[in-house]
Amino acid sequence: MSRLRVLAGTGLVALVVPSAAFARGTFDPSAEWELHDWIPIHLGGLDLSVTKAVAYLWLGCILSILLGVLLMRGRGKLTRGETLGELIYDVAETQVAEQGLPGKHIARWFPYVATLMIFIFVVNLLGFIPLPFGEKYHGLPQFGIYAATSSLAVTLALALMTFVFTHVEGIRWNGPVKYFKSWIPEVPKAMLPLIVPLEILGQFMRLISLSVRLYANMLAGHMLILTFIGLGFVLTNVVVAVFGTAFATLFYLFEVVIVVGIQAFIFAALSAIYIGSAIEPEH
Repeated sequence: MSRLRVLAGTGLVALVVPSAAFARGTFDPSAEWELHDWIPIHLGGLDLSVTKAVAYLWLGCILSILLGVLLMRGRGKLTRGETLGELIYDVAETQVAEQGLPGKHIARWFPYVATLMIFIFVVNLLGFIPLPFGEKYHGLPQFGIYAATSSLAVTLALALMTFVFTHVEGIRWNGPVKYFKSWIPEVPKAMLPLIVPLEILGQFMRLISLSVRLYANMLAGHMLILTFIGLGFVLTNVVVAVFGTAFATLFYLFEVVIVVGIQAFIFAALSAIYIGSAIEPEH
């Protein structure tokens, strides 16, 4: 058994550490975030090329759909899959939608916030499964861990959807004048020149906080794991390699068990709160 464990541990390290790093005799974890065009697509100044991040997003979309189809289509038999589906649905409904959205608008916006939570969870989790999406080494694709949500462009695009939906719904249900007036608290008129710019900035800070929180957490987690694994190879020290791999394993488990789900939940919950507060500013 001990030999099997050693073999399994060695295999895991070989999977998550880029082979090219060993060929150079160095280790650079940031190389995992170098996105090269797999299928170049350029329309004028617009770059629509397929990269590793796009492949992870496509895979995340497919798995999210399959998750919904397999777990949410109950046939009267309380299987483990249906139980898990009910749990996910219950969390999305009671802890996300009902906590942030006005009651009469839950039916309209529940699908959006639930989809956000499931999709981000799936994409986050994919980032900790070694997949052969790395750069080729001697003609063979490298296995590695990479999260599409560790790219700011991805998290910003998700945050932009919530940002746009928030203000569109706010204007739709309150009218532009009432909605924009709701941004400004009741303060003496002399303070308005100071308060108004701060309140406007605060609205855009929501966009930044949504995108940067998810991006920073996923990026930091992956960088720590890869850095701890790489320390032993950079310093060529067996003791450092053993302790580095142990710490990397702990961070890996922490990210998979806690951070992956928490970040998906927070993003969806804040999206529900922002949309709900725009629909009913006093809510």
